[in-house]
Amino acid sequence: MSEGALSQAEIDALLSGGNGESSTATAAGGSEDERKTLQTFLTDSKEALSANFSQLTSLTVSLKGPEVTFTNRDAILEGLPDTVTAIKADFNSGFPGEHLFLMSEETAKKIASHMTHEEDIKMDEMALSVIGEMVSNLVGTQITGLTNKTGNKSIASVSPEATNVPKAAVALPGNDFASAVYQLDFGDGNTQPFWEIYGIDVVGGIARAITEKEKPQHTAAPPHRNGVAMTGGSTPMGGTGGNMTGSPTNVQSVQFPNLMPHATAQEQGNIGLIMDVFMEMTVELGRTKKLIKEILGMGEGTIIELDKLAGEPVDILVNHKLIAKGEVVVIDENFGVRVTEIVPRTERMSEV
Repeated sequence: MSEGALSQAEIDALLSGGNGESSTATAAGGSEDERKTLQTFLTDSKEALSANFSQLTSLTVSLKGPEVTFTNRDAILEGLPDTVTAIKADFNSGFPGEHLFLMSEETAKKIASHMTHEEDIKMDEMALSVIGEMVSNLVGTQITGLTNKTGNKSIASVSPEATNVPKAAVALPGNDFASAVYQLDFGDGNTQPFWEIYGIDVVGGIARAITEKEKPQHTAAPPHRNGVAMTGGSTPMGGTGGNMTGSPTNVQSVQFPNLMPHATAQEQGNIGLIMDVFMEMTVELGRTKKLIKEILGMGEGTIIELDKLAGEPVDILVNHKLIAKGEVVVIDENFGVRVTEIVPRTERMSEV
């Protein structure tokens, strides 16, 4: 160090940790392990996100990447186009914190145009609503993946809200944050960047939960008697089945008969008599209870919160009896439901 002043190398060393030694913490405040965990999760999820894009736009869309880095507002603004479409989708449960998507205005127009089957679309309120719906599908897929990875069933996000603004007006996290940069390919060979932003607290919460879930579960060692592992069932002293020599006991599982009734030939013939009977099939997104005064106070724009989490399977009912669960899909311009789980017969019979 020179007298009275610091060299640039000394200043850089102080900013990076003070002693020039490597550290697991990045310059932007998150740890390298957290960054890798988030990148692995997002990489594993990109096929499902690509399928969502393809289904919503009727194009063959693929996502490349992402590249996850810790950054800050000034750094990311340098790489953004002058006008961007920003979609806020903050997590409000599970891993609460800031979460948003960014894309160029041209990318947003292309997505909205294919979703609405309209050409020369403008980024008006209708188009922004369409982009918000698209992001809602993406977030729902991610929440499902996070639930499976962490076991946390309370993960939820606010309803995505899209805006088209100059990049300087984007509501980015105030502190450092994680940026995941994808490359969107709409099947024409031309890629366009697509950003996903996570607050530092969200990244840390997700990384800790995934790491904790992936830890190996240790099982207790079998009890020992006189230094010999007891691998079989114990027997009374003096019995002929005791194994005190250290050799493993031969244990066989008991085979129980199937208690579920099987349809006889006559029953199978009888079912054919009602094959043409119509049944009412409904799909239930969720339920809630409201006071009469709350119902009378409803108007256009009222939001009704249901008892199901975002991304949770919907219920499929026949004559008001639950028979299956599924996920909502879009077929051309119609909604549909893909069956993902059939309710076991014992559960269906218990509801009768």
